Amino acid sequence: MLLFGHPHIEHEKLYHISSIEAIEHTPANSTLLFSYDNEVFELIRHARENALEFALDISSLKEAIIGENLDAKYLLLNHEIAKSVQKAADTYVFDAKVLVHIEDDESIETLASEGIDGVIFAEAVIKIV
Repeated sequence: MLLFGHPHIEHEKLYHISSIEAIEHTPANSTLLFSYDNEVFELIRHARENALEFALDISSLKEAIIGENLDAKYLLLNHEIAKSVQKAADTYVFDAKVLVHIEDDESIETLASEGIDGVIFAEAVIKIV
């Protein structure tokens, strides 16, 4: 199980951006984080054209399937849809890893027993404006 943002474990940081211009303010070789909305496809196109890794913050199984087909590295989501997205990821052998937003480490055991790929604390996400 992957743990992003746990205080005792070294982890990759995700850089949440909402514009192409904001990419200039991220470190080289960063993983970008996009919110799934109407403008996300322009950001994804730019990332793919420039060989930039990205993650998607999603809210449905449909968005997970689209994100996987667009080569997202990670799919971030809430626990409510985690089981259905993880089942699809396992069935269709997604390359993207399923990460559930958590606030404390009390949820780690539950999510591990459900077979979820990983968890992400808010500390792992850096907002770039």
